[in-house]
Amino acid sequence: MSVRQTLLAAAIALSVGVAISPASGQVLRYANQGELKSLDPYTLKETTTIAHHAHVYEGLITRDKNLKVAPALAESWETLDPKHWRFHLRKNVKFHNGDPFTADDVIFSAQRVRATGSNFLSNVPADAKFVKVDDYTVDVMLDSPNPILISQWDGWFIMDKKWCEEHDAVAPTPASAATPSYASLHENGTGPFIIESHQPGVKTVFKVNPNWWGKPIHNLKEIDFTPIASDATRVAALLSGEVDVVEPVPIQDIQRVNGGGVATVMTGPELRTIFLGMDQTRDELLYSSVKGKNPFKDVHVREAFYRAIDIELIKNRVMRGLSTPSALMIAPPLFPLAKDFTRPKFDPDAAKKLLAEAGYPEGFEITLDCPNDRYVNDAAICQAVVGMLARIGVKVDLQAQPKAQFFAKVLKPGGFKTSFYLLGWTPATADSHNVLHDIMGCRDDPKDPTRGEANLGGYCNKELDALTDKILVEADTAKRDEMIKQAYELGIKDYGYIPLHQQALAWGVSKKVKLPQRADNQVLLYWATKQEE
Repeated sequence: MSVRQTLLAAAIALSVGVAISPASGQVLRYANQGELKSLDPYTLKETTTIAHHAHVYEGLITRDKNLKVAPALAESWETLDPKHWRFHLRKNVKFHNGDPFTADDVIFSAQRVRATGSNFLSNVPADAKFVKVDDYTVDVMLDSPNPILISQWDGWFIMDKKWCEEHDAVAPTPASAATPSYASLHENGTGPFIIESHQPGVKTVFKVNPNWWGKPIHNLKEIDFTPIASDATRVAALLSGEVDVVEPVPIQDIQRVNGGGVATVMTGPELRTIFLGMDQTRDELLYSSVKGKNPFKDVHVREAFYRAIDIELIKNRVMRGLSTPSALMIAPPLFPLAKDFTRPKFDPDAAKKLLAEAGYPEGFEITLDCPNDRYVNDAAICQAVVGMLARIGVKVDLQAQPKAQFFAKVLKPGGFKTSFYLLGWTPATADSHNVLHDIMGCRDDPKDPTRGEANLGGYCNKELDALTDKILVEADTAKRDEMIKQAYELGIKDYGYIPLHQQALAWGVSKKVKLPQRADNQVLLYWATKQEE
């Protein structure tokens, strides 16, 4: 069976003036609104970053163009019983430095990805015990059945044990690291491309790996990635032919790109849900005018914020119709019972009454943390939210910043440093369990330290957690869907989060390039072909 690796593109703002050489031959030039900061594949669980890493790193499994699980470094696998999986590893695979890939690297990577500093803790369940059978066979033993185990592994890449030990890179690099590690500046994967040079925030050059075990389906010899933060500069570079692929194309520029004659905009629905979260853990918020207590611990306040958001206005004015308002924390295509849910009605008058009932008739001040180069129109969405909350007396200090600074702040060790934030989430498993466990699960669970890994606000409902654990092991689809529905109902009743919408994909692609588009928004250039020039 042929294997397709998983590639992701990263984002972080850069200055407007970027010099890019003219494209030629089979060199593909790609620009994203944000930079690739760290090459350590366990630093940041963020779609575009994972895609970049997938040029050079590979997992045991991958996903094909239709998001179906496919073999990668594991040629095949089997379940010997519901709690015992066996994986048969691909032979004759070498890391970029020539080290052979073996079972030792899998066991090492399973330990590293679950170590302090990793942002991928929940990809490999805490109870999973990896046992070496021989150099090319690994058993995974579980305490309880897990039918979606391999789906959870999407984005978990295998690292070279020997290389990490030689370069003092055994520990993963946290997103908030002030000093880069060796693994954050260098790579040693098994994938189809090798990073020839990496200048964070400036340029990263990927060269074809001549010793890759697989058969390439692209016709590239090089990929040059340049972050271009300015929307206008990024679009101009595409229309002038200086770059071949850009992501994203600003919504307001789609028609201009399509009419320019040199490129087209690939659009389609994305599986990512954009949402607002609130700190419901601290006794006093870090960034608020309210002292001595936390207003977000009161469900009246959380509901007031929800009802103050005019999602249709965001759709029509900010997103120009290219978004799908959501009642759930998951895209409807990923949950068949999503049709049973509707958003609470936009009602600013009711929101004011709810704030008064909570003891805040004049509102209060709060800081909103927001990336400005990660999602489609992210800063504009946050600015719209600022205006909407002002109508109910809430004064918002908007802190919009490049994603590198944003994630370094909100993912700071010792506690997430945010009171109110915007985030997007695509469940890597394409399953509700990922959302219920990683986003909506209670943090700091001693029995499951991976639960709530991306729960920045500390929302917690033990009944929901109990349902989530049952959902993981339930094999009957109808029963499982009903339990998922019950779990979402609990979260909605608590107003634990404010789901906004699923954004639309918008990739600008030269007419000389053919590139499949996946609904998870991973720009996978190892599938790209470019006409000779």
